[in-house]
Amino acid sequence: MKISVSELIVRYLARLGIDTLFGMPGAHVLPIYDRLHDSKIKSVLVKHEQGAAFMAGGFARVSHRPSACIATAGPGATNLITGIANAYAERLPVLAITGETSTYIFGKGGLQESSGEGGAIDQGALFASITRYHKLIERTDYLGQVLNQATQALLGREPGPVLLSIPYNVQKETVNESVLDRIHFPCKAGIRHTTPTAEFTELLRASRTPVIIAGHGCIQAGAREIVASFSECFNIPVATSLKAKGVVAEGSPLSLGCLGVTSNGDAYRYIADHADLLVFLGAGYNERTSYLWDARLLANKKIAQVDRDAAQIGRVFQPDAAICGDIRATLEDVFDVLEADGMPAKSRELLDDHQAAPSQPASDAAAEQAESFRLMRAFFSGLAKRFPRNALVFDDNIVFAQSYFDVSDRNHYFPNSGISSLGHAIPAAIGARCFAKDSPTFAILGDGGFQMCCMEMMTAVNYGIPLNVVVINNATLSLIRKNQFQLYGERYIDCDFTNPDFRLLAQSFGVNHYRIETEAGLDTLFADADLTGAINLIEILIDKHAFPRYLSAR
Repeated sequence: MKISVSELIVRYLARLGIDTLFGMPGAHVLPIYDRLHDSKIKSVLVKHEQGAAFMAGGFARVSHRPSACIATAGPGATNLITGIANAYAERLPVLAITGETSTYIFGKGGLQESSGEGGAIDQGALFASITRYHKLIERTDYLGQVLNQATQALLGREPGPVLLSIPYNVQKETVNESVLDRIHFPCKAGIRHTTPTAEFTELLRASRTPVIIAGHGCIQAGAREIVASFSECFNIPVATSLKAKGVVAEGSPLSLGCLGVTSNGDAYRYIADHADLLVFLGAGYNERTSYLWDARLLANKKIAQVDRDAAQIGRVFQPDAAICGDIRATLEDVFDVLEADGMPAKSRELLDDHQAAPSQPASDAAAEQAESFRLMRAFFSGLAKRFPRNALVFDDNIVFAQSYFDVSDRNHYFPNSGISSLGHAIPAAIGARCFAKDSPTFAILGDGGFQMCCMEMMTAVNYGIPLNVVVINNATLSLIRKNQFQLYGERYIDCDFTNPDFRLLAQSFGVNHYRIETEAGLDTLFADADLTGAINLIEILIDKHAFPRYLSAR
C-alpha cells in the first residue's frame, strides 16, 4: 500500500518505540506534524528548539531507549545543535528530524533554505561532527536504506544522535509501506570480554589495598549489583566518577564517594595515600575525574581496566591488565574464579582509619567555606533523606552535589557532564519525567543557567508535568567569578547581574514558589511541599563571594 513519506516517518518513530516527540512546528515540517495528529505519538511543544533536543536527551538518559526531536529548516535546525552535541558527547540515541525547502528550489534562495546549494548554509555539514549518521533525503528510492542506517547508528553498540533532514516536497511524496521492512534492528546482546581475565585476577590476588573506580559504563552495562557484591565480598572500596554516583550507595561503608576535582577530596586522599591497585570499570580518566591528571593518583600503583569501548583502553594511562568487553559479564567471571580459589577479603584497617579521620583539614578557610555553603549541604542532605529511592536529579551545577549529595543505589543522578552547557537541567528533567511519570524529579541549576532555559517551565505547566526547579541564587556566574578571583586578580567583568523577582516569576508561571534562606526553611520545604506531584520553583540563596576551593584548568 502506498503511503506518504511523512506517514512513513511517523510509523518509523513508532517502530523505534518512540511515543513522545519534542519539538516546534514550522512550515517545512508540517506534513509530518499533520500525520502525528492521528497517531499515538504524543507531541510536546517546546519554547525553544534547544529545549527539544535537551528534552529528548533527558528522555533517552532515563529510558535507555531512543528518543526524538523535530524542528523546521534553517533556524529551527541550528537551534538544535547544542542539544544534539550534548547527546553526541553522552552517546544518547536521539533522532533529530528537520525540514528543508523543496528540492526543486535548492540553490535559488528559498526561505530558510539550508541545502548547501547556491551559497545556502549546509545544514548537514553543521551536524556532521555531532551525529553518528546524518542524511539529507533528496529522493525516496533509497529511503529504506537511509532509515536502516539511521537505526544502526541509533541502536548500535556505540549509540549516538542521528539527523534526518527531509525536504518539504519529499515529505509529500508516496512510497510503499513495505519500505519499513528493510529496517533491521541491531542485536543488543552484551559482548563478553575479548581477552583472558587471568592477568586481572592475579593483580587482585596480589594487591593489599585495591580500589574500584566505577564509571558510567557500569550503569550502561547494568552492573550496579555485581559491582556492589564484588566490593562487599572482597572488601574493596569503590570510588565513582561524577556520572556514576550511586553505582554503590554513597554513605555505605565501602563507598569512597565521588572522585573528582570538585569533590570533597576523600576519595582522592585514600587513593593517593593507600591504594596499590586501581580497577577502572567503564570509567574515563578525564580532566574532572583525574584532578587535571594529577600524577599522585596513579603513582606506584598497578592498573586494571575493563571497558566495552576499545578506544578507551589505554587512552590516558597504560594499564597492566586490560579487558575490552562487557563489564557485568567480566566481573561475574572474575568473581566466580576468585570465589572458587578462596581469595580472602582484603583488610579494611586502612579504610577504617581513613573514614574515622576528619574529612577536611581544619582551617579557618575551610570553616568559612563550610558556613557559606551550609544551605547547599543541608539541601542535599534533606533530598537524600526525603527521597531515598526513585528520584531523578538533573544537576547543572554539580559542584555541591559532588561533595554533599549521597546518592543511593536506588536513586538516579544525572550531572550535566556532556558538553556542560548551561540551560540543560530544566528541559532534560522535563524529558525524563515524560518517561518516568511517577518519579520525583529535580532540576538543579544556577541563576545564570536558569535564565537560559526558564521558559521551558511553561512547557511543564502546559502539559502538567510535575517538576522541582532548584535555583542557586547568588546573582553571579559562579564559575566565572571564581576564576576571576583565583586567576585574574579579582578583575571582575561580566559575571554579576540582577535577577528577576523569582516569586513574581513563579506567580506568572502559575507554579509554587519557595525562597530558602535558612535551614529551617529547608525543613519546612521537605516536610510540607508537594515535591512529587506539583511544579515548584525553589530558590536557595548563597553568598556570591564564597567559592569552592578547587582550581579550574589554566
